[in-house]
Amino acid sequence: MGAVELEWNDRVMLTPGNHDVDLIRRVAAGDGEALNALYAAYGQRLYAYALRLTGDPATAEDVVQESLVAAWQGAPRFRGTGRVLTWLLGIVHHKALNALRGALPLPEAPDEEADLPAETPAPDEVTAQREQRQWLRVGLAQLSPEHRAVLELIFYQGLSLKEAAEVCGCPVGTIKSRLNYAKTHLRGILSREGFAVEVIG
Repeated sequence: MGAVELEWNDRVMLTPGNHDVDLIRRVAAGDGEALNALYAAYGQRLYAYALRLTGDPATAEDVVQESLVAAWQGAPRFRGTGRVLTWLLGIVHHKALNALRGALPLPEAPDEEADLPAETPAPDEVTAQREQRQWLRVGLAQLSPEHRAVLELIFYQGLSLKEAAEVCGCPVGTIKSRLNYAKTHLRGILSREGFAVEVIG
């Protein structure tokens, strides 16, 4: 990617707010180090979102790279009215949906061992947790990319309804409807399999 080829830089530390906006201004001026800094701060979150939508690690990586190129090119048009993360996720959102082109792959399975508590639970509890995650993945796979996106943005990325609406390019009311539908769908899947529905919120 030439000037926008990214590298992790352990010396780059970011704080939210004005510093992020300053980085975007530097990117707009052609500062490749500023783009590296954005990637160091948000690359993992952008990849996680792309992976949730596409279900394929290689596709998610491509989406993130394409999104960063788009951010490099679009930085001069950044208005600064919202969080930089929201702006970046919006780019990833549209790139990921374009990459899907109607395909609905199974979302990437989470790292089950990493999710287990520090104290190892009883074997039957481990089995129940794994089965519950499996049915959650089944439920997610049955959702449209738009519905999976809302769950990811609200529950995993921690965005507000308004920010999720900005990412998805739709009204807040649409985000609420998609969120309610997705939660109801997942609750139904878990309830039919005998799991507690409280995990859906």
